[in-house]
Amino acid sequence: MSTAATYAPTALKTGKIRVPHFVRGRLVWGEDTEYLSRDFGVPFVTPRLELDELFVPRTSPGPAFDAPVAEIIDFLVETAQHLTLEKNAYLQESLEMTLRVSALPRRIIENTFRRPGQFLTREALEYRIERIFGGPELLDGWVEHTDPNGRVSRVRAFPPRLVHMLAGNSPSAAMTSIADAALVKAVNVFKMPSADPFTTVAVLRTMADIARDHPVLQSMSAVYWRGGDAHVEGVLYRSQYFDKLVAWGGGDAIANAARYVGPGFQLISFDPKVSMSIIGREAFASEETLREVAELAAADATIFNQDACVAARHVCVEGDVDDVDRFCALLCERLGSDRAFASAVGPKPPADIREAVDGLRFLEPGYRTWGDYDGRGLVVRSPEPVDFHPTNKTVNVVPVASMLDAVAFATVATQTVGIYPTHRKTEVRDRLATAGVQRVVKLGSAFTGSIGNPHDAMYPLHRFVNWVVDDDA
Repeated sequence: MSTAATYAPTALKTGKIRVPHFVRGRLVWGEDTEYLSRDFGVPFVTPRLELDELFVPRTSPGPAFDAPVAEIIDFLVETAQHLTLEKNAYLQESLEMTLRVSALPRRIIENTFRRPGQFLTREALEYRIERIFGGPELLDGWVEHTDPNGRVSRVRAFPPRLVHMLAGNSPSAAMTSIADAALVKAVNVFKMPSADPFTTVAVLRTMADIARDHPVLQSMSAVYWRGGDAHVEGVLYRSQYFDKLVAWGGGDAIANAARYVGPGFQLISFDPKVSMSIIGREAFASEETLREVAELAAADATIFNQDACVAARHVCVEGDVDDVDRFCALLCERLGSDRAFASAVGPKPPADIREAVDGLRFLEPGYRTWGDYDGRGLVVRSPEPVDFHPTNKTVNVVPVASMLDAVAFATVATQTVGIYPTHRKTEVRDRLATAGVQRVVKLGSAFTGSIGNPHDAMYPLHRFVNWVVDDDA
């Protein structure tokens, strides 16, 4: 396979990065349009976008509509075996280009490339299909049922036509999104993010080296356009061509996507979320225990240097102020540590956080801070959650009299809540769910998910397909 070749850069002499498109099995190069990356404004160029090449007309079935799930899983498993950074030239190239546009250091990006391997095994993929659909039958054909009145109908989880706005904060998102799209046999257009317009094409090129004419690959296109471009989105985001828009992104991006929702065109939104931790008074049983809890809380808060929905931004601690301050000091110390998906020194907090914290430090009673604005970590203790958005390893700690009091700070925008000690999850999980929380975990494991579970309060694959009934009643 050509993926065993050495890395060959795609940067031009001008310093601009060449970003190819991948259109239904075909790699497309060009320098027709120039854009800037999200974080650092690095220029990159792409081919001209030919919209009419991106979709299969509704008069024809998608290439993978009748491909058996078992064969698709075979293809994904074989692909995963070639997604090894050390052997895959496309991933090596993607890594080097990502380093030019990402605030994350090489070590973390390398670890991120390795992460999807645990989700793309045969056992994991088959387990997900069994868990979500009860097996491949509903995806592979029409399943007959007879209701209590003796009426017969047949149901199929029919393959959809999807546009994906991919997340830009983790290269692994491209790998998992491609796998999800393949499992439901969809016709897909992946809008690559400006923070990583490389990994999606790298994975699809790897698949093409295995079987260029595979129906899954013929169902997939990966292209870039600037988000919000009405000349593109006004065409693609229409029910004549696609069923659903699967959107990952910030508030502005999701709000823009929602403009296109209408009859026959749905939005499946993975919109911005905020996560938190709740720590019981058991943390103060000993100095050793408190240090262990501070490390677990720091691990949850620093995922991708806090640039992830699962990264905790608020920590509610059951105890008096003196005890909570002891925790804050240890937490601040542990924020400045290297981890598999966090760096000891990350990007510095933005100006709005510095201004807000400076005002709290000197003007407001009941507030106290630890750390500084140097990217190693900042802890702000306050009587209630601060009104700014903690980011860049900034953690807001709130003392509470009981865990149930902390539930008042959870909302429908709260995704993951880490709990210590673990046995007290049952004490608050129903109340957290009532508040709108979507996931409850043990402290320190926010980034460790079980396979086949809901995400953002839904089973995404279940939402992707079109549920169609053939009814004899």
